Amino acid sequence: MTSHVVFRYWPLPLLPNATFLTPTFDLYRQLNSPKVIHNISEIMDPRPYHVLSYGTLLGTQFYQSFVGGFVAFRALPRPQFASLQTAIFPIYFSLQSALPVVVALTASHGGQVLGLSGLTAPENRINTLLPLATVAVTGLVNMFVLRPITTNIMRERKHQETRDGKRSYDPAPHSKEMLALNKKFGRVHGISSLVNLVSLVATIWYGAVLSKRLE
Repeated sequence: MTSHVVFRYWPLPLLPNATFLTPTFDLYRQLNSPKVIHNISEIMDPRPYHVLSYGTLLGTQFYQSFVGGFVAFRALPRPQFASLQTAIFPIYFSLQSALPVVVALTASHGGQVLGLSGLTAPENRINTLLPLATVAVTGLVNMFVLRPITTNIMRERKHQETRDGKRSYDPAPHSKEMLALNKKFGRVHGISSLVNLVSLVATIWYGAVLSKRLE
């Protein structure tokens, strides 16, 4: 004998007053309006972020290389200048390494992000990827290779000053150890400055490329 299960459906009661849903519907219509969609597309456009990040990179490099460092060297006593540069360089090299990545990630064509495949394309490999990679790599070299070497030399010179009873930048004569440390410091500092100059040239190079792409 077969049993049958009977399902009974009850209609949902009609809401007597659904006006509380009106603000929700209005918000939905506003969010889907052409004006809002246009504003969102403008916010998501990578081109403003690209120009701003590039401008920040170039401005930071130019100021530190040709303004801030020279002014501080002339205005501050040598120990205070060294302390200031020791505090600034980690921030400077971090920006020098990170900002080119932001510039590369926001590089676009017609408002569309290039992405890794676009950056490595033949038409972008030399004029976009190479200069930005150069800036990032030089920043990393200064941050993680040359800066620690320079810091160690400065520490050794400080100890040698205590032994000699004379500061490293005082007039001659100096001990053989201090002369060797000063020479070593000058060599490493020169390499670091050269690496920084290469980074600045690469940044300006990409700026020239970017200027030709502006509409």
